Amino acid sequence: MRIGVPTEVKNNEYRVGLTPNSVAEVVRAGHQVSVQGGAGVGAGFLDGEYETAGATVAPDAETVFAGAELIVKVKEPQAAERARLTSEHTLFTFLHLAPDPAQAKDLLASGATAIAYESVVGPRGDLALLAPMSQVAGRLAVQAGARSLEKIMGGAGVLLGGVPGVEAGKVTVIGGGVVGRNAVEMAIGLGAHVVVLDRTPAVLEALAERYGSAIQTVYSTAAALESHVIASDLVIGAVLIPNAKAPHLITKEMVAAMRPGSVIVDVAIDQGGCAETSHPTTHAEPTYMVDGVVHYCVANMPGAVPRTSTQALNNATLPYVLRLANLGVDAALASDSGLRAGLTVQAGIITEPTVAAALAGLPGV
Repeated sequence: MRIGVPTEVKNNEYRVGLTPNSVAEVVRAGHQVSVQGGAGVGAGFLDGEYETAGATVAPDAETVFAGAELIVKVKEPQAAERARLTSEHTLFTFLHLAPDPAQAKDLLASGATAIAYESVVGPRGDLALLAPMSQVAGRLAVQAGARSLEKIMGGAGVLLGGVPGVEAGKVTVIGGGVVGRNAVEMAIGLGAHVVVLDRTPAVLEALAERYGSAIQTVYSTAAALESHVIASDLVIGAVLIPNAKAPHLITKEMVAAMRPGSVIVDVAIDQGGCAETSHPTTHAEPTYMVDGVVHYCVANMPGAVPRTSTQALNNATLPYVLRLANLGVDAALASDSGLRAGLTVQAGIITEPTVAAALAGLPGV
């Protein structure tokens, strides 16, 4: 199979779809790989490493798309990339399609097959390709939040861990999944006072067993959520409803009631955000203020640490890339129900039910 790896063009996105080591595995299996020149530089992978691994280094994105059957990316295709897709292409990447009707319309019009990383289900029933990026994002959320609390960034000037004789900052994590667990671990490490809210008792029990008295677990009712959000120095939105838009759990009224200089890090922003006041930002301009509250809503948080996140993502995606290439797309989808769960667009139709429901009724979708 002919596999193409273009340079990511989303704002400040430095990850790359395949590492040189992954390329070597794909080439060893008998496939051809074309990597756009400079695609891996931001993550520390040079063109020469790709050539040594057996890839052809292409001069531009047009060449990569024109010669490939399978396009392997990281982030959702931007408008210029979507214009290059045809019915001959299979796209394998993060899509986050539910809150993005413009992307949906273009993918439908292209006739391409699109398989979303975030929907692929692993052998254990987990979201196997989303998990490594959720781990990175959860850890980064605490770093970003701690930085945003600094006065120079618009924050209240609170050090999350405090110092002897000074109370630690309060971190509230909404959602106890992969993002939430990793955020909790980092916040505990900084010495913060940590509260986790979730609506699944088993999740709360698992967190309590793992972290003991280092955290407070709370069943997430509307009243409990409001109380803890308003009292927090840092709120981390770690809500996930697979393939669907995130619910607006943090209302405008809650934000208005928060202390000036407190911070919201909305990790759910890829799916529309869990705060009513959230909108996507970039690494170039990561924050904005609403009612004196700092909002950090970067839609590609793991792109801040591209070396780590590219390697972590490839550890998860490479077996699926090989399956698609070795068996062919149709046979790979037919033989693997977990991979098939990631099939989101095919032949001008949205095939993933939750995404289809989220976009139903929009013109052209």
